[in-house]
Parts: sequence; structure tokens; C-alpha cells
Amino acid sequence: MTALPTASRIRRAVLPVALCAGLAAGLTACASDPDEGTNGVGKLEATAIEQKAQTAADAAKAVRLAGTLVSKGGTYKLNMRLKQDGASGSVTTKNSTFELLRIGEALYLKADAGFWAHDEGASDGKANGGSASGGAASEAPTESDSEAADKLDDKYVKVPQDDPSYKQLRGFTDMDLLLDGLIGLHGDVVKGDRDKIGGIRTVKVKGGEDGEGGTLDVALEGTPFPLQFARGGGAGVVVLSEWDKDFPLEEPSKDQTLDYGKQLPRT
Repeated sequence: MTALPTASRIRRAVLPVALCAGLAAGLTACASDPDEGTNGVGKLEATAIEQKAQTAADAAKAVRLAGTLVSKGGTYKLNMRLKQDGASGSVTTKNSTFELLRIGEALYLKADAGFWAHDEGASDGKANGGSASGGAASEAPTESDSEAADKLDDKYVKVPQDDPSYKQLRGFTDMDLLLDGLIGLHGDVVKGDRDKIGGIRTVKVKGGEDGEGGTLDVALEGTPFPLQFARGGGAGVVVLSEWDKDFPLEEPSKDQTLDYGKQLPRT
């Protein structure tokens, strides 16, 4: 009569089989296609991925751009919603924060009195008949400077198109200009690691092996939009979201708008 195997012998025999099955399943998972369920962009060469991202950005109608830019002129923290015919949002510098609103070519600047009181010189423009002081810059604003700052406080000030600051401020609201300057890589483009930005899978493309020419995260889900750009040399990181999501742009009410005159104070 053949003796039946004991329970302990059965467990010893089954355990290696179970371990092997689990290991095989793990190896099968590891060998699966990492691009399964994606838009397929991750399979492309680095230059083709960059081109796909650029093409998607060029065709987009709107985007939110948020992050920090470091330049010779200083450090700027941006949170802007942009589209072809305008923009709205805020810009923060070392000393102040101001809001920008552009509808077509009409550009409005909104800031508190402290922002306007920091002007380094005055203009001979007028705010609803109130004049800013003239003359050289001083350590503290004169009484008329202070009065002008109070009038400008928390108002939408229309920036004259011939004002020296118009072009610079408008640049923060120009979708094409900002994107062209922010998602272009420099140097030989190489493919980097996979990542996630805002819960969306991405593939990185870098300018140079170490990303000294910038690093761009491109979406692997849906349209291959650029979702993040890290500028080379630690010159800032911006996140790009809400692609093609339209948003309203409305002229500020008359009681919240002030036409300063021909030229704003230099801030």
C-alpha cells in the first residue's frame, strides 16, 4: 500500500511552484510594452518628440503657464492664462506683484499703491487729472507721487501703447512669444526618462545629456502637449496646463479703470 504524502511534504512541493509562477508573472509584466495605452510618442526619437510637442503647442488655442523665470533682469513668478487674442494673470517680482489683462491690443495693469510708490522717476502723465511729480528719482516719493499712487491703487490702469513699458508688459501676455521662448531646447536633443506631470505620463527630452540646454516633459496621453519645461542652468521651471481650455476676457468696469495718460511712472 502506497503511503500518502504528509501535509508538510505537500506544502514543500507546492511552495517552489507558487514562487516560480509569481516570478514568471513578474517577468512578464516587466517585459510588457511601456507605451501601451499611450499616444505612441514615447517610441519616437528625441527630435521627433520635440517636433510633435512644438506642433501641438503651435496649434493650441489656449494654455495656462505657471512657474518661475530667471533672467538678467531679475526673477519673475508667472501665473498666466493665455490665448491668441489676450491673456490674464499675475506676475510677481522680488518687490511686488501686479496683474495683467490684455484684450486684443488693449493692455491693463493692476497693482496696489505700494507698487506705484516704488517708481524710480516720474512722468508727466496724469491720472484723472492728478499729475505725478517730475524731476529726478528720490529716496522717498513726494506728496504728489503718493497721491498718484493712491489713485492708481487697485485700479486697472490702461497702458498707453507708446509707453516704454508697453512692449515689455505685453510680452508677459503674448502666448506665441512666451511659448517660442520657453519650449525650445538647445544643443543635441536626447531622450530622457519617463515621468508624471499633473498625473499625466510624460517622456523627457533634453538639450544635451545633462539637460544644460533645457528639459521638456511631453505628454504620453492624448495630444503630445509640452507639460513642463525646466530651463538650463537653473533659470526656472514652468508648468503648462489647461491646453485648449478657453476662458473669458472681459473689459474691466469703468469704475475700476483709470486712464493714466501718455506715460506711466517707471516702476
